Amino acid sequence: MSLKQFTARDIPAVLLRIGEIADRLDLPCYLVGGYVRDILIEKPCSDIDIMVVGEPVAFAGIIRKELSARNFVVFERFRTAQLEVTDEQAGALKVEVVGARRESYNADSRKPVTRIGTLEDDLSRRDFTINALAVSLNAHNRGTLVDLYNGLDDLENRILKTPLDPEQTFSDDPLRMMRAARFTAQLACTPDPAMLTAMSAMHERIRIVSKERISQEFFKIMQSPVPSKGLGMLYETGILGDILPEVTAMAGIEQVDGLGHKDTLFHTFQVVDNVAAHSGKLWLRISALLHDIAKPVTKRFHPSAGWTFHGHEAVGIRIVAKIFKSMRWPQEPLDYVQKLVRLHHRPIPLSKEEITDSAIRRLMYDAGPDLEDLMSLCRADVTSKNPRKVVRIMKNFGNVEQKIAEVAEKDLLASWRPPISGSDIMETLGLTEGKMVGIIKSRMENAVIDGIIPYEREAALAYVRKLYAELGS
Repeated sequence: MSLKQFTARDIPAVLLRIGEIADRLDLPCYLVGGYVRDILIEKPCSDIDIMVVGEPVAFAGIIRKELSARNFVVFERFRTAQLEVTDEQAGALKVEVVGARRESYNADSRKPVTRIGTLEDDLSRRDFTINALAVSLNAHNRGTLVDLYNGLDDLENRILKTPLDPEQTFSDDPLRMMRAARFTAQLACTPDPAMLTAMSAMHERIRIVSKERISQEFFKIMQSPVPSKGLGMLYETGILGDILPEVTAMAGIEQVDGLGHKDTLFHTFQVVDNVAAHSGKLWLRISALLHDIAKPVTKRFHPSAGWTFHGHEAVGIRIVAKIFKSMRWPQEPLDYVQKLVRLHHRPIPLSKEEITDSAIRRLMYDAGPDLEDLMSLCRADVTSKNPRKVVRIMKNFGNVEQKIAEVAEKDLLASWRPPISGSDIMETLGLTEGKMVGIIKSRMENAVIDGIIPYEREAALAYVRKLYAELGS
């Protein structure tokens, strides 16, 4: 990998003004961390860390006043301040002002004891060498890059290692073990063997980190270009089993009478990568990760049929709900993920048989606006190493999608909603809300889906009148 040569011209003008303020106050002032790294690899970044060897909060207050900064927030406990400044060329920039510090930790705590430190102290406590880079903003050495731990070489060679002994780095903040997996996946880095050894030895320490912080890093891994690089690293070091034991339960191949099944975990990793190659949707990728989550608990061997996983879709939605709760994931996407887990096998039989309009309508009705994502997941679920089989299956899925388009055009069912609502039924039949209305509405919807009546308002109203008369008699 060839890195960009860093010069003072790479620094936005508004940050140079911050350097001028630091000069006036006689404060050593540096750009540090991810912003420097991203400039070197020419990756856009608008979140900036500025470190001063001195009092950061008071310095940030002066920046706020002189540069008319917005959204000023102080974190007294951590001696940091956040603000937003505007650069004519770069636009809005989020800046966090921190003080150079040294930290020490108790073995049973992830909360550091912080003291004022030097530039060297501050860079040594960083997570990885590629993030332990600093660039001076002061006039006398503006644009000079400080690299105490060979981070430039590691960045150029795509090697991920820690500035200090990895066990010390990870003991200081165990979440850094997940960040190691994240950067491996995001930047296609090769992890240092000593770092992997340390992660395997102390993986259980991740349990002292809050679920919210763990999930934040996990989502970043899932949103990386090839998530399996990070997921595989978490699995191999034991961390995945600490945070998502239901996922690691999918690993392994069991054999009976010479018959085995494929390793569900590594199949799942491939499905996630297949989805990631075509979609950046986080919760579609999470659905791919969890689509076979219940296979371990539904696995059975039958001498005549071999290995089966009957009902794993239905059991899977309960396990998904449990994971969302334990990981404290947002509840809003839960219905979406459960729907894709529940339906991910539904299009497969359709691709193998004569496709009826009613079967397509039923699929469209059940999937609703998530039908396209469901079909994307189904295509990603094809991981056979037999190219002829893959071509055949993909052609069959194409037939299903063609049939969906035909039925959608014919019935206006692409975003299926019943032609009449429960309110329409109550008004037409003179009923109040209750069980009878629900029964009639459900039967009317099924009649439309199965092609018994057309997708038309008047036809639906006539059907509910007739049905009500039959039920009444």
